[in-house]
Amino acid sequence: MALRFPIFMDAQSTTPCDPRVLDAMLPYFTEKFGHPASRSHSFGWEAEAGVDTARARIARVVGARDPREIVFTSGGTESINLALKGVAEMYRERGNHIVTTAIEQRAGMDVCKRLERQGFQVTYVPVRPDGLVDVDVIAAAVGDRTILISVMLANNEIGTIQDVAAVGALAKARGVLFHTDATQAVGKIPVDVEAMGIDLLSCTAHLMYGPKGVGALYVRRKGPRVRLAPLIDGGGHERGMRSGTLPVPLVVGFGVAAELCRQLMDEEGARVGRMRDRLQDIVLSGLDEVFLNGRADRRLPGNLNISFAHVEGESVLMGLNKETALSSGSACTSATLEPSYVIAALGASAELAHSSIRFSLHRFNTDEEVEYVGQRTLETVKRLREMSPLYD
Repeated sequence: MALRFPIFMDAQSTTPCDPRVLDAMLPYFTEKFGHPASRSHSFGWEAEAGVDTARARIARVVGARDPREIVFTSGGTESINLALKGVAEMYRERGNHIVTTAIEQRAGMDVCKRLERQGFQVTYVPVRPDGLVDVDVIAAAVGDRTILISVMLANNEIGTIQDVAAVGALAKARGVLFHTDATQAVGKIPVDVEAMGIDLLSCTAHLMYGPKGVGALYVRRKGPRVRLAPLIDGGGHERGMRSGTLPVPLVVGFGVAAELCRQLMDEEGARVGRMRDRLQDIVLSGLDEVFLNGRADRRLPGNLNISFAHVEGESVLMGLNKETALSSGSACTSATLEPSYVIAALGASAELAHSSIRFSLHRFNTDEEVEYVGQRTLETVKRLREMSPLYD
């Protein structure tokens, strides 16, 4: 099969929309265009039925007992904002302390910074050099005024998968709500809010082969019943937590994407993981002074984050960007020239933090693409090192 350029390996920024998802969405732009809150005619009933099906499919892929626990939003960022700000405002009389980690994505970090300016106290728990957080350290940070623990399930740069079940058990034992940012995890690895003790879970469609512009927040209804102050007031949609007309075509696409991921997860995870391992072998065996970031045996199947000593990550990207789409960090921070705060949190030097490249593979990548990108990466890094006065 002939290669098509550029080769996309930046699937932790977004994923291509699966054609099956697009096919399911199209009728809801044309024939089935009703408002799901219009209860007096067939157009509204048809739209509502599409939303209900999607809600059930998303609930199934995260292990929710009740589809009504799924609240639709505009994406992962809004879901994280609603979870953190909604809990902070609703439970402020009970406490003003939040515990999170030093490697959350920018949406979580920036919300916490805003809450600090509003008088909340936030503890940013460090991670070990392998990218995992020590649950005992989280436990030590929880106090009488703690109302929320928020820990990312899978990191958006290094792909590390946290032991959220242990964090969930800790939160239950302490009577504290537990939120996880699962935007990178849902659809790629098994997620079960009941087994993991999760009270709030953020996810988004565009990272699981669905459309951009729609996400969801799982909000537990029982044991405990979680209450949130809404960010948006209006018609009381989504159990009063998120008013606004639902984008029915996007919601339907989200549901189909979730169902496809649920059906394909095991087979797809094994195939993508195998390609990731092959790419890792090519790069690590072909170059010296390269460092794998994150825990090798606890990461997303498609994630590979490597630091190349003595070269700038941006220079590597520029050397490859006509043929390959990669990133040097998360899409949320790619507009800045600051080194990755995630890599720095692992204890890496500023030089290595500046030299990290994230390869993230997806459903539609091929073995031929992996071989090509691996070889071109070797060639590019070797050429840059030949020009570097730091590399001897």
